[in-house]
Amino acid sequence: MESGSPAGKKGFCGSPLDPVLARAGLHFWEEPVISGTRGSGTVFFSGCNLHCVYCQNYGISTLHQGKPVTVERLREIYEELIAKGAHNINLVTPSHYTHAILQTLEKPLPVPVVYNTNGYDSVETLRNFEGKVQIYLPDLKYADSAMAKKYSGAENYFEVATAAIKEMFRQTGSFEIDDNGIMQRGVIIRHLILPGHVTNSLRVLKWIESNFKPGQVMFSLMHQYIPYGRVSATEFPELNRRITHAEYQRVEDALMDSDIEDGFLQEEPSASQEFIPAFDGSGV
Repeated sequence: MESGSPAGKKGFCGSPLDPVLARAGLHFWEEPVISGTRGSGTVFFSGCNLHCVYCQNYGISTLHQGKPVTVERLREIYEELIAKGAHNINLVTPSHYTHAILQTLEKPLPVPVVYNTNGYDSVETLRNFEGKVQIYLPDLKYADSAMAKKYSGAENYFEVATAAIKEMFRQTGSFEIDDNGIMQRGVIIRHLILPGHVTNSLRVLKWIESNFKPGQVMFSLMHQYIPYGRVSATEFPELNRRITHAEYQRVEDALMDSDIEDGFLQEEPSASQEFIPAFDGSGV
């Protein structure tokens, strides 16, 4: 939940003060209201304030692949993506570079800004983005503290993430989608189903249903889990498989039976490594 470290030093996220980018470009694999027809102007930041053992962006979140850029260059990248037709500027895992990103957003952009986060954000940090971010795209990974500690090193994840999501909604209000089907403001909560942990997913659904009314936030149920990162037959073997059809169906059925009306479902083919971008520094 940090926002960068003094120059030359690194904090828990392992990142310096100046932003490090792994990739920037038009991205077509977000939710349809984000990607649209022209793509989301996605900026992938290196490093992360969580250490999820199964992270599909492991090369950049943990191994810190990427290239340092100045605040001025980061703003230029936004403008280049907008010139290419991006529906929005999508900041992926930005929380540890708060100081630099706020500088790039001092002058408003002509498209919405998407804050694409793991959900482990402090309310204090998020308040700095009020009026500068129009769309929040947080994960809600865990409702189970033991899971959060074991797989992400953050036992208090649920308390922190749910407070953060409430703050995000306070800032944006109910979601708004334009006549072209593109989100202009609002919150989309994402949840990735993990193998063997259906109960956790059901608890996440229950929290969302209990805290938001239809028409307020959108929900994205994600089927894309594949064993990755530190997951192997010897380390975290319980996660060393894809979710089964029966596991996914239990969660989908619960979602259909809930009062959650607005959102998205991923199909089974989304659980493929081919959807992981090449973090090769392109666009940086």
